[in-house]
Amino acid sequence: MAEMEKQEFMFRGKTIEELKQMPLSEFAKLVKSRERRSLLRQLEQMEKFLARCEKKLAKGKPIKTHWRDAIIVPRMIGWTIHVHNGKEFIPVEIKPEMLGHRLGEFALTRKPVKHSAPGVGATRSSAFLSVK
Repeated sequence: MAEMEKQEFMFRGKTIEELKQMPLSEFAKLVKSRERRSLLRQLEQMEKFLARCEKKLAKGKPIKTHWRDAIIVPRMIGWTIHVHNGKEFIPVEIKPEMLGHRLGEFALTRKPVKHSAPGVGATRSSAFLSVK
């Protein structure tokens, strides 16, 4: 058996290098319709955001944002962006598979419920629990 070579990531028939050279308006044509509309409407805002992020990366500062509905574009690949989930900033490392998705999809706002014993005063029987 011959060793299988690691296949290079492709997004709609384009390599990552090709995507990074592409302007945002061209990349918008490759994503799904809802993301395309959002990206085309926010082109200027996205360019400013990317420029601000590149400056912060050059200084070595973390990128923090509340902009959860920002579309992930090729220039972001490899960055770690701290996305606000309503309580804290969750670090999200951008991978090629995330292209075309939104930042908020990867910073969950709700945690799974972990039930434990009821608190004092929660039920009539909790009044009789021994406090140690």
